Amino acid sequence: MKIDIFSHVIPPKFLKALQDKVPPQQKDAVVRTASPPTTYDLDLRFRIMDRFEDLMQVLTVPSPLVETLGPNAIELARLANDEMAELLVKHPDRFVSAAALIPMNDMDAALRETDRAIKELRFRGVQIFSSPNGEPIDSPKFLPLFEKMSQYNLPIWIHPEINFAVPEMKQTMVDIAHLMITFRWPYETTIAMARLVYSGVLERYPNLMIITHHCGGMVPFFAGRVAQSHDTQEMRVRTKFKTEFTVHPIEHFRKFYADTVVQGNVSALMCGYEFFGADRLLFGTDMPYYNQLGARTTRNTIRAIQEMDIPEADKKKIFEENAKRILRITL
Repeated sequence: MKIDIFSHVIPPKFLKALQDKVPPQQKDAVVRTASPPTTYDLDLRFRIMDRFEDLMQVLTVPSPLVETLGPNAIELARLANDEMAELLVKHPDRFVSAAALIPMNDMDAALRETDRAIKELRFRGVQIFSSPNGEPIDSPKFLPLFEKMSQYNLPIWIHPEINFAVPEMKQTMVDIAHLMITFRWPYETTIAMARLVYSGVLERYPNLMIITHHCGGMVPFFAGRVAQSHDTQEMRVRTKFKTEFTVHPIEHFRKFYADTVVQGNVSALMCGYEFFGADRLLFGTDMPYYNQLGARTTRNTIRAIQEMDIPEADKKKIFEENAKRILRITL
């Protein structure tokens, strides 16, 4: 079995409500996000999935962030979660679970929706973005969510998000899309991970499970640099860490889970495998993005995992066993 831990869906009612409620400056973002019809056309999606033996998916909703929509955020989040719950009931042979969409602009509402999604809808975690509503992910206001998910012993998915005010984003729309997809998203994931480590969130909640997109961003490749920057006295003085670490920070970075969304790059997967270990890599494709309605990225990701020079038992962990364990599901 292959459990795709990071696949995206935009349920039709949610999409319609999103189109109606987003301000004019965000309508293009909705159009781009929903451009592959397999985000909402399930018949087409299933035809793509049927090309791959024993493929099942965990559902997540992609950007734009609902928290940018102010008082509409909770209504939209509940709508998306209700629709995903319906999909789980109607298609148990296709979808094993979902990560709840929660409105991070209102933490009381976000915590209530987290409880509802897990207790009533039977979701197996929540998804947040790398800088919720433009705020640092390690902001003290978000700590109650990390505490709650630590108590539930269920994962948080982190999806990267872009601040279009940064200089390199002020380009033509084509350049923005290219820079964002190719480079900025892995960078945003990396910064979110670093904030959670150096602010002490992972020290405070040692059993917190966080799933990162794109194989942990830049962290595996720059692991030596990460370790050395903490070990160098000059750097420690300049950065003024406020956290008292009980272990070396690099060990906290190893606690993250990482998906396999590197578009079929075997060497990148081996780098992630060597850093995170076989127990923390999760098969993920980012379906339906990256051409051919999701078929290309799914095919290339499966091929790349199969080509990894690792024991077959570890490949089985990546494809299915790790997901079953952290989501606490039996199939």
